[in-house]
Amino acid sequence: MYKVNLLTRDGATIAFDAEPEETLLAAAERANIYPPSSCRQGGCGVCRVTAVSGDITLDAYSEAALSESARAAGETLLCCAHAQSDVTLHAPYDQQAVAFAPEPVRRATLVALEPAGASAMRLQLQYQDDPEHGRAAQFLAGQFAELELPGAGVKRAYSIASTPNWDGALEFLVRLQPQGAFSTYLRERAAPGDELIVHGPKGQFTLDDASLAPRWFVCGGTGLAPALSMLRQMAEFADARACRLFFGVNRVEEVFARDAIDALQAALPQLSVTLCVWKPESDWRGFTGTPAEAMAQALAGTTEQPDIYVCGPPALIDAVTRAAAGGAGRVFCEQFAPA
Repeated sequence: MYKVNLLTRDGATIAFDAEPEETLLAAAERANIYPPSSCRQGGCGVCRVTAVSGDITLDAYSEAALSESARAAGETLLCCAHAQSDVTLHAPYDQQAVAFAPEPVRRATLVALEPAGASAMRLQLQYQDDPEHGRAAQFLAGQFAELELPGAGVKRAYSIASTPNWDGALEFLVRLQPQGAFSTYLRERAAPGDELIVHGPKGQFTLDDASLAPRWFVCGGTGLAPALSMLRQMAEFADARACRLFFGVNRVEEVFARDAIDALQAALPQLSVTLCVWKPESDWRGFTGTPAEAMAQALAGTTEQPDIYVCGPPALIDAVTRAAAGGAGRVFCEQFAPA
């Protein structure tokens, strides 16, 4: 039995014991400690942390979840890692992101759905009263949840676009995939009054409240959802720090959430917004290119060292990480996978 110390971003230490044959995630959960995780099979990277000291072996995992360079830098996956000595780990999230009870599984009612541009849908859900959890929607801005269709065996992960609230309201932005099971449900059968099961909240993509750096959000498509949640929380808290939003889509008709962005600019006068279209028509007046390219241009013209929060497909994550390597502060990532 080895000692494991998980050091969180805000300076807390969470300790548990681990047998060499169990994964660090299983060992933590045996102690009623639930770090952020999702697939539990080395495929998503949600449980990624950095090993500070100690010996660890890893089961098979996907390079999409843990690249060779990240592993070389000491990063590891709790769901695949086994302690071979006492271990100290550094987590890229605050203690608040760690649960000390099993993941909530709650029922919710679909109260509204509408198109969000040409290739996505906006969903509004309402938690049903729950004897254990009440009605409140409790999570950290930036986290995601898995939505399950009862009886259909379909469960998909989507970021929450709304902020925590006592009314139990949840908002999601879902990109429609051509053959996606959940996308097919949304296109063909979904209707207000449907019941869905919500697993979570999950994830470690949350604001670092201890940092005083400007916040830049770089989003591709429905990767806008967690940025909306974080910016809406900043608005609710009247947070005055500098912030920028780089939001990009492929075609002009895919642009969505303009009303939500306008509301944020009214509530956060310091918020600078750059709408980006990769392949626009000739009359487009916004930025032509990707949000990573827009961010790189902005970074080259400033002395700021912002914290960068990026959410979208792997290519966007890679481009932002490369562009930020020379001049930005820290980069926090949430990678989307087709579902």
